[in-house]
Amino acid sequence: MGKLAACNNYTLLAWKRSTVIVLLVVQLCCSQVWAQCRILRCNSEFVAATLDLGGNGGREGGNAGYCSALRSYALCTRRTARACRGDLAYHSAVQGIEDLLIQHRCPKTGPTAQPRPPPQAPLSGDACCYERAYQQREGRAPEYIHCGVFGDPHVRTFRDEFQTCAVQGAWPLIDNEYLYVQATSAPMRGGVYATALTKITIIFKNWRECIEQQIYQAELDDVPPAFVDGSVTGGERRGHHSLQVRTQAPGRHAEIWAAHIGTTLVVRQSGRSLGLSVRAPRAIVDTYTPEQDLQLCVWGCPASQQLARPAAQPSTSAHAHCSTLLPVQDVYFQACVFDLLATGDVNSSAAAIAALEDARSMLADTDKVHLVPAGTAEHSPSLLAVLALAVFAERLLNMLVEQ
Repeated sequence: MGKLAACNNYTLLAWKRSTVIVLLVVQLCCSQVWAQCRILRCNSEFVAATLDLGGNGGREGGNAGYCSALRSYALCTRRTARACRGDLAYHSAVQGIEDLLIQHRCPKTGPTAQPRPPPQAPLSGDACCYERAYQQREGRAPEYIHCGVFGDPHVRTFRDEFQTCAVQGAWPLIDNEYLYVQATSAPMRGGVYATALTKITIIFKNWRECIEQQIYQAELDDVPPAFVDGSVTGGERRGHHSLQVRTQAPGRHAEIWAAHIGTTLVVRQSGRSLGLSVRAPRAIVDTYTPEQDLQLCVWGCPASQQLARPAAQPSTSAHAHCSTLLPVQDVYFQACVFDLLATGDVNSSAAAIAALEDARSMLADTDKVHLVPAGTAEHSPSLLAVLALAVFAERLLNMLVEQ
């Protein structure tokens, strides 16, 4: 048995060394061809992540590390997929990863290997307090921008565009060098074509000496006042914390302050849906790569997933209800009417009210708080009327079934 184990370890080590050599040769020979699709970076990160495993790849701990490296390799290829379309070497790498995952019995989901950061000089002064460091460096305060996601869902982007989306499942809201935020949308019970945010995941990425990776996660009816590991602070340096979580209503509200990136995130439950509001410096929001091209808070939802927002019909009870709560007929008013017609639940209006309050507190320029609709959608002038009719039809059907 000892000879067999030694043989297996030797074979695995030889294979891994061969893999490293092949990848390095590919990088040297094909750098011009693959520069745009960035497959070289994926190869390099995989090589760096597996070099330290030595001959332990077949043991339990080593295999776990190797599987993490493979999952990171797969994630890297997915992020560069758009730029690599039609590239034979890229598709060969994707197939090779699939084969290795099966060969080593690696689950496709699980932890990924953190890329090895390049050597950096130690931080000094107020580097972990973004606002103070920016003020000292630039001589002025940072420019802050705001994103809000709430209701059916509706998205107010960092560019002050407003959209109502038909997205379902998990979608990235923010994905940059420092922060990853994902929201999950699912159909609502009892609603007609209505969806709601049911889960929000926030990942603060490891950044030098300020913080180690920290995760916050909220679900419907469970908005915790702490990170997933139970802590309420993180990244202590010189007596100050880079991350803090606080709450005004445990289970329904959480506010996260990330001092090292000058960012505030508010997660709350309004009615039967979650909502997220973000205030962040523009310089932080813009730290994304070409591969990070799907961010609802930056570009909004894809055109195929956007819903038209025609002018509300004054004759509807939804219009009257939302008028008493939101006197200014802006996009938040439209969202209130839309959600009320789509769900038939008067409590759904709370999402638009909370989102408007967050916008007021997060935007320094009061003129930008109320976004006025540009106009009605020509191709769908009666969408709200259709929703109202659908609500009535569903209720009538329920009454017939009960009889």
